[in-house]
Amino acid sequence: MTEELTVGRLVNTHGIRGEIKVLSHTDFPDVRFAAGKKLQVIPADGSSKFEVTVESAREHKGMFIVKLKGYTNINEVEKYKGSLLKVPSNDLVDLPENEYYFHQIVGCEVYTDEDENKPLGTITEILQPGANDVWVVKPAKGQDILIPVINDVVLNVDIEAKRIVVHLMEGLLP
Repeated sequence: MTEELTVGRLVNTHGIRGEIKVLSHTDFPDVRFAAGKKLQVIPADGSSKFEVTVESAREHKGMFIVKLKGYTNINEVEKYKGSLLKVPSNDLVDLPENEYYFHQIVGCEVYTDEDENKPLGTITEILQPGANDVWVVKPAKGQDILIPVINDVVLNVDIEAKRIVVHLMEGLLP
């Protein structure tokens, strides 16, 4: 059985014509939510998953408004609020060297170049505020640490070992 990757969560309906608001969990929302793409819906209520086809999609206020083929009114999609949208893991987009998928980065232990034996924390989330991504690192104690994904900060990424070494610039620690 092929592993599936979560590409979004259906958070709400949009309008009365069956459109849905999707919070993207993917590196390539324009590819994943393109017209004609097939997605697996994993209903929040635990009922059986099923396949849908994207009719159209557009970005709107940090989310994607997605129209699915065959769904024409709000009543048909409202029951799927909270559902996950997934694709097979073999449907990955090829990446350039030194670029990684969200699912490869989330869960990695982060270490500093000052002490590579003591973990700073674990990456729990990736934010996309604009110019560059930001990794949310959860330490064993205390507040989350926000790490900008820029060359001056991220020194080494070892996906196999789930280990990342960063240089903490002044002001990064809370």
